This record gives sequence, structure tokens and C-alpha cells, in this order.
Amino acid sequence: MSEPAPEALVAGPEARGERLDRYLALRRPDLSRARVQALIDAGDVRVDGAGTRAAYRLKGGETIDVHVPPPVDPTPQPEDIPLRVLYEDPRLLVVDKDAGLAMHPGAGRSSGTLVNALLHHVVDLSGIGGELRPGLVHRLDKGTSGLVLVAKDDATHRFLAAQFAARSVHKEYLAIVLGRPPLAAGRIERAIGRDPIHRKRMKVDAPRGRHAISEWTVERWLDAAALVRVRILTGRTHQIRVHLASIGHPVAGDSLYGARVSPGCKRPEARAAVAALDRPALHATRLRFTHPDGRELAFESPLPDDLRRLLAALEET
Repeated sequence: MSEPAPEALVAGPEARGERLDRYLALRRPDLSRARVQALIDAGDVRVDGAGTRAAYRLKGGETIDVHVPPPVDPTPQPEDIPLRVLYEDPRLLVVDKDAGLAMHPGAGRSSGTLVNALLHHVVDLSGIGGELRPGLVHRLDKGTSGLVLVAKDDATHRFLAAQFAARSVHKEYLAIVLGRPPLAAGRIERAIGRDPIHRKRMKVDAPRGRHAISEWTVERWLDAAALVRVRILTGRTHQIRVHLASIGHPVAGDSLYGARVSPGCKRPEARAAVAALDRPALHATRLRFTHPDGRELAFESPLPDDLRRLLAALEET
């Protein structure tokens, strides 16, 4: 299904002082106020070209672009999408996810996700995640590659989710960041929440932000960059990308949080390699947790080919 073009509305003088969400619900009676608020939160409503908040007070005369994604089939369908399954038993499985594979169906996307692939691979997944997210105990961003833990039944899902909530699951990531950090290691402890202006982004110290902790260590110094290992003690949306950008070292290839940073690499081929990367250079490399039967399981995934090529291009000579 093709994406519909945004509808452009012009706020008249009568809109002055009106909340954006209430005004749109009046102008678009086919959309409930809750639906309008969800569209604003998702960044699908822009006022004079910029994202904003539901509580924004109109002045009159603004152009309001409203994009309503096509409806998604509420029940994901099985699809024969190749999966790299590193471990599987009757209770759970561990998958090494490719970059570019979305975790589950969402606004405007009903197929081609990890959930669609899992429904083909597993006869009956845990239903605790809901119709759109069966079996998913945690998530990775679409552009992030690496290890994902999936529950096959509800009891296993609850058992594993409790470990994530207790912060007893050990998760490590490898990231190639722009710039050379002044220290060899560090800890970032800053709350993360939705950016009130750019609604598709998260930001540190946002209103109603949630506590977040990331610890990082430089694995290798590179040409105006570094390979860092990151351990996260919390699981906030875009946590690593937001935290690393907040200390001035965004993840290479991250157009959402690093677009304003130009790589300072000495060699043209290194700069070209960074510019050519079409996803954040972030990989979930280690995962350790306790199985419902009491065993401690640990898995490791090496850097995928695209990040190995970038690493090679950034090696100092």
C-alpha cells in the first residue's frame, strides 16, 4: 500500500489560542483527539515544517501538514524471511538480527519484520507482547544489528522480562563513534525522554525523562573515530545513540542523532566510508541471561560485514 501524501491545512484566525490537538480533531472529524495526539507524538504532524507538541497553541496562519499512515493489519502474518538462529529450545530462541530488519509491525508497516519471520519459524509464540509483538522480550532499533532474545511461551516471557526489569541481563554493544573520546572509558547517567519539539527523536534531560545508565570503554582508537564497547544498565528507546551523542560522540551513520557532525578523518577514503554508511554503526554483540531451567546462557555475535569494512577503512596507518 502506497503512502498517502500529507494533507496541508491552514489555520485560520479563529484558531488563535487553540491547542493543536483539539483544533485538528475539529478540522478532521475522522480522527479522534487521541489519534491526533498519537500522530503528533510520532512526528506525523508538522507546523510550518517543524515538529511540535499536542499542547502547542496556534497563532493563526500556520500551515499544518498532517500525514496519516495507512492502516496496519492488526494480526501479523507469517513470512518466510531468513533468520540466523544461534540457539533454540522448547522455551526460547536467540536470533542474530540483520540491520534494516524492523522488530515488529507498526504505523505504515505490516510485513517484512522480525515478528513476521518468527511466526513462520515458531508454531506458537508468547502472546504477552500483544498481537503486534508476540514473543519479543526486548527490542533493537531497525538499523541496529545483533542479538535478540525471544520467548516461545508466556511463562518464559514473564521469567525473562523479570530479569530485564531487575537489570540482571548482561547486554553489550559495539559502536563506531565519530571523534576520539578524551577518556578511555566513561559512564553516562542522564534521563532520556521524548524530544518535545522533534517527536521522532529522544533527548537527554527531557521533560518526564526516565533514568538511564550507559557505561562505555574504548576498544580501539581510529582515524577521528573510535570503536567503543557499551554496556547498558537500562533499556530506554535509542539509549546508546542518545547518550553517546550527548557527550559529543554520535554513532557513525546515525542520521537522527549525528547528522550535524562531519567526520574529521584525515584520509578521504575514511571520510567516504563514513558518508556511505546507511545505518547507525551499532551492533548488539553480547547477551547473557538465566534460562528458566537455571542455566546461565551467554552468546556473542561478531561485527557484521558492513561494520567490519567501516572499521578497516578507519584504521590508522
